[in-house]
Amino acid sequence: MQKILLKSFILIDNINYSELSIYNKNTNIIYRNYKKNISKKDVLSLKKFCKKRKFKFYLSNNLKLALKYKLDGLYIPSFNNNLNYKNLSVPKGFQFIGSAHNKIEVQIKKKQGCTLIFLSPIFKTLKNEYYLNINKFNLITNSFKQNFVALGGIKEENLKLLNLLNIKGFAGISFFQKKTAHK
Repeated sequence: MQKILLKSFILIDNINYSELSIYNKNTNIIYRNYKKNISKKDVLSLKKFCKKRKFKFYLSNNLKLALKYKLDGLYIPSFNNNLNYKNLSVPKGFQFIGSAHNKIEVQIKKKQGCTLIFLSPIFKTLKNEYYLNINKFNLITNSFKQNFVALGGIKEENLKLLNLLNIKGFAGISFFQKKTAHK
């Protein structure tokens, strides 16, 4: 059986270039900081870094900045239910990606024009007792003709279980932070 290389998505709140430098070009960066306003300086410096490292760079929940600075796309969080994205005129290659927790939210992301949907949480997390598990995850993904990314509770111990899923990649926050702590 041929092993397919999954795309990895790192969700970051703070920019730390030394931590991000250890990843390969199959990495995608999603910058999402909901506690403070995203500065032009941060976006431009992260864009330059990502271009140099051949990472794709997505900005969360700020279409205006993502288009203005010609980023790779926009990440639409699960709490954003605005349906005004699908019919917008965007540059070629610009991608809408979003996160969902259930079938209803997946339908909303489809209506928003998301080409990739982060379905979470797949495994148990400290933050959330509810999780989908492999069976529920596959039931949801197999009922839609969409590309999915696994998110939530991914650890070194359950990484091999991702091969059982119908996914294009996996995403994480703490998984990647722990990985950089080991390096």
